[in-house]
Amino acid sequence: MNFDTMDRRSFLQGTAALGAGLMLGQTATGQSNSDTINIALLGAGAQGKVLMNAILNMKNPNIRFQAVCDIWKDYNLKLVSATLKAYKHKATPYTDYQEMLDKEELDAVIIATPDFWHAEHAIACLNKKLHVYCEKEMSNSLEKAKEMVLASRSNERLLQIGHQRRSNPRYRFCYDNIIKEAKMLGHITTINGQWNRSRQACVDIELNPKLASIAIDEATLNKYGFKSMKQYLNWRWYKGLGGGPIVDLGSHQIDIYAWFLDAQPRSVMASGGTDYWTDHEWYDNVIAIYEFPTKEGIVRASYQTITTNSAGGYFEQFMGDEGTLEISEAAARGNVYREASVPEDNWKPWVAKGFVNQPVKVEKIEAVKGEDSRSSPKPQPYTLPITLDKPFHQPHLENFFDAIHGKAKLNCPGEIGYETAAMVLKVNEAVAKGCKLDFKPDEFHV
Repeated sequence: MNFDTMDRRSFLQGTAALGAGLMLGQTATGQSNSDTINIALLGAGAQGKVLMNAILNMKNPNIRFQAVCDIWKDYNLKLVSATLKAYKHKATPYTDYQEMLDKEELDAVIIATPDFWHAEHAIACLNKKLHVYCEKEMSNSLEKAKEMVLASRSNERLLQIGHQRRSNPRYRFCYDNIIKEAKMLGHITTINGQWNRSRQACVDIELNPKLASIAIDEATLNKYGFKSMKQYLNWRWYKGLGGGPIVDLGSHQIDIYAWFLDAQPRSVMASGGTDYWTDHEWYDNVIAIYEFPTKEGIVRASYQTITTNSAGGYFEQFMGDEGTLEISEAAARGNVYREASVPEDNWKPWVAKGFVNQPVKVEKIEAVKGEDSRSSPKPQPYTLPITLDKPFHQPHLENFFDAIHGKAKLNCPGEIGYETAAMVLKVNEAVAKGCKLDFKPDEFHV
């Protein structure tokens, strides 16, 4: 292959095979460093702006926003296009994504539209031979999610799903070192996780009166599946549009359960309801319990999301018979706790290897009179040596662009996104049916 005479499009199509894991070669990875990737942002709302800012933060001159598409032309579209143009990107504005795909010379599309549009948008882009980064949840429908994976395969294009923890260096460090190599937790038996949001953070978004004159007209809203501006602004709460907090929030964390266990659940039971936000369609609180079969035995994993109180914030906690890992995207959480029954000397090699930091010594605390003698003293945390000094989504986007250049494999390809969708969408079904639901092995495979 003569890289000197290849055009840019042919090169990016060829090296993308590397990112998909189809082949690997030193020559190809070395040739892609200066090649431009022309992208479009499809969906310029709150999440689209987050992804845009993460890409701009890369300060990579070889990633160029050629176009932006959003149906709120007088606000989201105008604002984001102007912002990108200020950074010297072309950023041609469109309200019709098909027109954008027909007119623009693109290599990839970043999709941040509401969940119910993901499948149509992703498949259209893939069929145009474009690589796709699609926000989670992959789709509200497993059938549509499957069609996305099949479109990625048939067109030989990359499909990255936006479970950004999969590229977070802290999570990857814990998986590779704490869980896999050192096995510091011992036999994992239990997982707990939560995402608690305050009432204030969950109040419906209202249209700013200053924007009333440029709100989306009713005909356009109806054309794109919305009954009103209120529904457009709060689509996550409506059935058929989003999946409620368990999908919007819980999907990120339940995905980590399966990743760290290298397992898929065999069952789930759940309780939830519209108990507080009674004008919403989706459940404002959910508690779910999964059963994960592993080589060492069953792991029971609980997860809750509430929308009335922020106590404890959000985190994932993996508990084994020798230790506990507590981790979160939030920088303040990232500790490993040694069980008192495990000699300190057993963990010294992992401190020496830099897997964890040695805890600060504290004076021994005397037991309180009358305290249960079977309880263990509170262990001191071994902190993690890895930090993330970038926006949360940036490493995942970097992985996507590196995969296009053939320098990496995707950390969350469509197949993984599909498995997570299968796990999470079943929670809402379990709440509705009020019973324990079993997973069939073929539910996780496309």
